[in-house]
Amino acid sequence: MAVQLTSLSHGAGCGCKLGAEELSTALRGVSAGRPSRDVLVGFGDSDDAGVYRMSDELAIVQTVDFFTPIVDDPFDFGRIAATNALSDVYAMGAVALSALNLVAFPLESLGEEVLRSILSGGAAVCEAAGVSIIGGHSIDDPEPKYGLAVCGTVHPDRVLTNAGGRAGDALVLTKPLGAGAVTTAVKRGLPEAPLAEAIEVMTVLNREASAAAISAGAHALTDVTGFGLLGHLHELTLASGVAAEIDAAAVPPIAPAVLDLLGRADEAAVAGGTRRNRAHADGFATFADGVAEPLRWLVCDAMTSGGLLAALPSARVGELPGTVVGQLTDGPRGTISVG
Repeated sequence: MAVQLTSLSHGAGCGCKLGAEELSTALRGVSAGRPSRDVLVGFGDSDDAGVYRMSDELAIVQTVDFFTPIVDDPFDFGRIAATNALSDVYAMGAVALSALNLVAFPLESLGEEVLRSILSGGAAVCEAAGVSIIGGHSIDDPEPKYGLAVCGTVHPDRVLTNAGGRAGDALVLTKPLGAGAVTTAVKRGLPEAPLAEAIEVMTVLNREASAAAISAGAHALTDVTGFGLLGHLHELTLASGVAAEIDAAAVPPIAPAVLDLLGRADEAAVAGGTRRNRAHADGFATFADGVAEPLRWLVCDAMTSGGLLAALPSARVGELPGTVVGQLTDGPRGTISVG
């Protein structure tokens, strides 16, 4: 009988990330190493990847992302983890070129076939993305983990960060939300969870969405993963010095069943990471009285391999595939109103 990978993990996918507030506190006062004018995006920017200028024409983009199993099928786990890791490069407006495998795995108990399947899933995604896997590192660990360290390139003058948003910009989300709710529901044995739909969303590369955002003149770009829509938007508004408004009813779920799951009285589909996200959002977000409880959870969903969130001129939203979920506004920086 095949081992259920999710039974070996304490959290699922990006839901196993350290909480945003706790991480910020832990990193306070930690050195970023040698200062350099060539670090265009670095340690203290709360952005998706680091950017280092090599010349007037070339900058390298570096990121790393790995997590515990979010699904039981090892090939799908590999695909989701690789798609998620590549997303950070696309969120900087860059092209991904190469990757290193990161593996923590109990080889003796799970066997080489399961590991081979995870790595094959990651390789399939990288092949589709035109990315070369050129090495990696592995350790023995009773809790499986997989991801990639990714390197990409971008012109130094064309880096898209989370700091360029302007009041009046529309906010477009390129993938629906709810993977945290779906995978939590599956792990807890709730039969109505739309797992196939969630896997399909989590394995769509953000490469085309990134190219569309660049063409549409996006001012700021980030991806929506473990900190949820509100958490990642909070980082964008802080960096951009603006506030934001979100139309909760416009935020798309992966499937209608997601809202049913998030509306359960027992809250059995609410991931631990989602609870942390909502508690964190209490410090910067306000909800209108009419926002239903399932939508409040959805905008805090600890998403794995989510879409891009772009801030761009409202006249050009039709050039970017996705859903307009709100806008940036003048107001106290970092604050979000959800109506």
